[in-house]
Amino acid sequence: MDFDHSWNTAVNQLRETLGDSASSPRYIETLARRGYRFIAPLENSGEKGQVGTTAPGCPAEGSSVGEDSTNLLHPELEVPIPRRGLTRGLFALVQAMYSIFYVVALFRLQAVLAVADSFLPGWGATVLLAAVMVTAGPGIPLRCYLLSAVGFDYQRLGERFQRMFPFILALDQWGAVAPFLLMQKIGLGAAFAASAGLLYVPFSERSLIRMAYVGRQARP
Repeated sequence: MDFDHSWNTAVNQLRETLGDSASSPRYIETLARRGYRFIAPLENSGEKGQVGTTAPGCPAEGSSVGEDSTNLLHPELEVPIPRRGLTRGLFALVQAMYSIFYVVALFRLQAVLAVADSFLPGWGATVLLAAVMVTAGPGIPLRCYLLSAVGFDYQRLGERFQRMFPFILALDQWGAVAPFLLMQKIGLGAAFAASAGLLYVPFSERSLIRMAYVGRQARP
């Protein structure tokens, strides 16, 4: 009771300072049996918010970060936080895509060697073939780990992915040249466009993880 009385007194003093009233509130509204809420318009990046909206980055009552939080802004990326099912699903699709690339390349090594030999004759084609095998070697278990981690919603995946990102970035950037092996069939322009898209994929992976696991700190 003493706490409630002190809280009500503090709110009344705040209303007096703001020139507000309980009967026709402009800033602080009383919610019966629940407490109070701030209802004045908010501004973010020079744009006025709507009355009664939640401040960016602050979860609404009864919600938690990582659930249905489409009305919240990511504290670092400055974008609305989407459904976690969507971000996790897109991340899993990216891992499946890379896994398919690796498996197909290993099953068609002779075809890869023939294509590479057409524009890198001799030892150059052999080096390229060895690079494909070396990339697929760690790439397959890495993608299996990421698929299982996001599939089982491993809560420390965000932290682990940040640590692995330099290695993932190097692996994916090297793999981005793969479309040029199909240049004779799809043309130089299409190969260049596909390669440019693959160069961005590791950064999109990092963004998806940061959105799916926002606010999830490592447990001690």
